[in-house]
Amino acid sequence: MISRRLFSTAVAAGSRTVTLFPGDGIGREISSALQKVFTAASVPVVWDTYDVGAEAAERTGSLITKEALDSVLRTGVCLKGPTATPIGKGHKSLNVTLRQTLDIYANVRPAKTIAAVPTRYEKVDIVIVRENTEDLYAGQEAVITDGVNISLKIITEKASTRIAKYAFEYAVANGRKKVSAIHKANIMKLTDGLFLECCRKVAKEYPQITYDERIIDATCMMLVQDPTKFDVMVLPNLYGDIVSDLAAGLIGGLGLTASSNYGQKAVLFEAVHGTAPDIAGKDLANPSALLFSGAMMLRHLGLKTHADQIENAVLKTLKGSVKTKDLGGNSTCSEFTNHVIKNL
Repeated sequence: MISRRLFSTAVAAGSRTVTLFPGDGIGREISSALQKVFTAASVPVVWDTYDVGAEAAERTGSLITKEALDSVLRTGVCLKGPTATPIGKGHKSLNVTLRQTLDIYANVRPAKTIAAVPTRYEKVDIVIVRENTEDLYAGQEAVITDGVNISLKIITEKASTRIAKYAFEYAVANGRKKVSAIHKANIMKLTDGLFLECCRKVAKEYPQITYDERIIDATCMMLVQDPTKFDVMVLPNLYGDIVSDLAAGLIGGLGLTASSNYGQKAVLFEAVHGTAPDIAGKDLANPSALLFSGAMMLRHLGLKTHADQIENAVLKTLKGSVKTKDLGGNSTCSEFTNHVIKNL
C-alpha cells in the first residue's frame, strides 16, 4: 500500500493526490466512469483508492479502516461513491461516521435546473447548507424499557453558529442574495430555538444579505409551490437531509445532484444517491451525480478549467439521445461515459 502511494506521487509530478472511496453497489461502476472521464480530460489528479462500506465490512470487519481515514486526513480531499446502510439494524451509517470523525460539518447541495432534463419547474437555483455533525443524527439512542426507545436531538451553539456563518459566507462568495433559516422552533423551542437564535446573531454580521426564517413544514409546501422563492437555505441536520432530497426531486432526481462536505481537516465530495443493488454490476448506472460532484471537487482544487470542461460535457450529453434508464433512455453507463468523453 505504501509503495503504491509513493509510486502514484512520483509518476505524476505537479498533480494532486485525492482519496477515492468507490463505495458499494453501483459505486464501483460510476467511480470507474469518473476516472475514465478524468483521464480523457487530462485532469492532474492521482487516486489513493480504498474499499469502504458494507461490502468491505464483510471482508475486513470494518466499514472503514484506519488507513483509509488516514488517507483522507493526509490528502485533505476525498471523492466518495454511495455506501449502503441497513435500515433499522446493523452498523452505523458510514456517512455519519465520516462526518463526525473528520468534523466535516457543512453539507452543501446545489439544486439547479438542467435545461435538458424536463421537470415541473423552471429556473430552480437553490443551495442547501446542512449542519452535518449533530441533531438527531448524532446517534444518541437508548432503550428506556420494553417498547420504549428514545433518540436525543442535540443542538449546540457552537455547531449552529458555525453552520450559519458558513451559509452567509457562501452567499457572499457566490453572489447570492438571501439566506433562509429553516426550523421548527414553534414546537422545539429549546433545540430549534437555539439554532434560530444563532442564525439571527450571525445574520446581523451580513447586512448585505437578506435573511428570513421558515418553519420546516411550510418550507416543504413552498418548495413544491414555487421553489424560486428560495436562494440559500441553512438547516439543522435532519431537516437538511430531507429538504436536500426534496430539492433534488425538483431538478430531476438524485442521479443529477452534486454534493460536498466541508471541514477544517478535510473536504469530501460524493454522490448521495443509493447503491442500487438491483442494477449493480449490470452497467446500467447513471454516473452524472458523481461527475458533477467531481467537478465541484476540481473547483475546490483550483482546477476550474477542467471542472467546466467536464461539467459542460455532461450537460451536452444530457441534451442528446444517449440517456441512462433513470432518465428515460436505454443507454448503458459505459455508453453514457463514452459520450461524455466524446463531448469533452
